[in-house]
Amino acid sequence: MIARFEELDWQETRMGELNLRRRTDSQTGELIYEVKLGDEYLMSSLFTVAEEELARLGLAATDVGSLAVLVGGLGLGYTAVTALEDNRVARLDVIDALPAVIGWHERHLLPVSTKLVVDPRTTLVHDDFFAVMRRAAAPDEARYDVILLDVDHSPRHTLDPSHADLYTAAGLERLAAHLADRGIFALWSDDPPDADFMTVLASVFDETRAHDVTFDNRLTGGSSSNTVYVARRRSL
Repeated sequence: MIARFEELDWQETRMGELNLRRRTDSQTGELIYEVKLGDEYLMSSLFTVAEEELARLGLAATDVGSLAVLVGGLGLGYTAVTALEDNRVARLDVIDALPAVIGWHERHLLPVSTKLVVDPRTTLVHDDFFAVMRRAAAPDEARYDVILLDVDHSPRHTLDPSHADLYTAAGLERLAAHLADRGIFALWSDDPPDADFMTVLASVFDETRAHDVTFDNRLTGGSSSNTVYVARRRSL
């Protein structure tokens, strides 16, 4: 049973009404944080395993000693804060298109906010990740060793139609240009592994893999699964 709902923030955004709320589970006393965009549930602190595994699997795929990491999509912060647990991470840039989301963490509203924002390696950036990836990387621009992306529900189910071009071969080529030699791209998806997307991914990257991440679903009493795609940029 739910004891109460508390609205922590509500804002109108270019993609619709954005709502951050907190509820208390009367059986466990646990505080659960949820985000809705319009009528869609975007995320819940009940389900963070796959977001955390996105960071772990992406970082585990590289043996670089000092890492510059880019996270696309801040959300509740679990991917970013999990990346910071890896001592090799020297720099963590997190891009989010919604200033409200960045504001939540700057106001320390979420469970991992303080750990995330006080870490000197972290920089929160208000920008459109997809637009950033479309921009040509300057010859002298520092490349990222790892790019972790968790914005859309899946390559087929995007939050905004403008995101769809990233999941094409041309879009992935543009993203790869922002990676260092043999850099890693990892992507979260709410859908099962997509064979067609894997074909596109393999046309641009090497060592492509779709990881099935299974976790307990307390709402259904069973289990659920997400997909984490991991791929390595081809040698320059």
